[in-house]
Amino acid sequence: MRSRNPVFSRRGFSRDNGYAGFDTAPQAGGPAVATQGNPYAQPTGNPYAQNPYAQNPYGQQDVQHGAPPQAPAAAGRMTIDDVVMRTGTTLGVLIVFAALAWALLPVDDANLGRSYGIGIGAALIAMVLGLVQSFKRKAAPALILTYAAFEGVFLGVISSVVDNRIADGAAMQAVLGTMAVFVGVLVAYKAGWIRVNRRFYGFVMAAALGFILLMGVNLLFAVIGGGDGLGFRSGPLGIIFGVIGIILGACFLALDFKQVEDGLAYGAPREEAWLAAFGLTLTLVWLYLEFLRLIAIFSSSD
Repeated sequence: MRSRNPVFSRRGFSRDNGYAGFDTAPQAGGPAVATQGNPYAQPTGNPYAQNPYAQNPYGQQDVQHGAPPQAPAAAGRMTIDDVVMRTGTTLGVLIVFAALAWALLPVDDANLGRSYGIGIGAALIAMVLGLVQSFKRKAAPALILTYAAFEGVFLGVISSVVDNRIADGAAMQAVLGTMAVFVGVLVAYKAGWIRVNRRFYGFVMAAALGFILLMGVNLLFAVIGGGDGLGFRSGPLGIIFGVIGIILGACFLALDFKQVEDGLAYGAPREEAWLAAFGLTLTLVWLYLEFLRLIAIFSSSD
């Protein structure tokens, strides 16, 4: 399916950017998906689809009984290990550069302006790189890792500012909060408590669009009039919108997990694991920043 992030859109695992879970056929070794009765089923539209019985002489019997084919996945196809390794690599680069920025860019009164300027500049470069990757037809590992490096510089600076000047220990609390949401959504998704379908996708997209528009208007008023604009990111309203942002991030994690699941089931090539890593990194950064902002608001109100 076409999974998106509140900041950047990203391509899913179908050629027409449709819903891979609805308009494609599974690969050999993937879960059996019944196409009969599915108004969106178009087996020929999947660029990764293979004959589900080509490698498994018992495939027809398996599908008839509702069990997934037991043939091994084709060589060169994405596996869960590929997704884990690429995601770990991307997050590792981000964390290393965040740590370097924290250590090398002091945020005392004498150096705050310079460090903050470098952080904002890194954030803008990361945004451009992320947008470039989002519009590319294929994953570019070097581009994704470069994005992670610049995003890490920004996170290192902003985390240092909040942790050292607003709320001691805020960065670690934000990390723990992000990890808790990740684990919670993963457990809920695997248990079937969260069902990602077209309705869920549409609701999340509409909510994210409204959220981003409001934040954009708030930023515009802040630039024109100074202060915090309309107050959507500070005080009581900031807390409300911070919670909404975390909920949206959790929803996008569910979409990310669905994207990975579809890629495995429908035979995405191995390099597509970089797209999954890119999407998960974007969502985790979103969650971390929302937690960091909430912690800063609560600490400022004390």
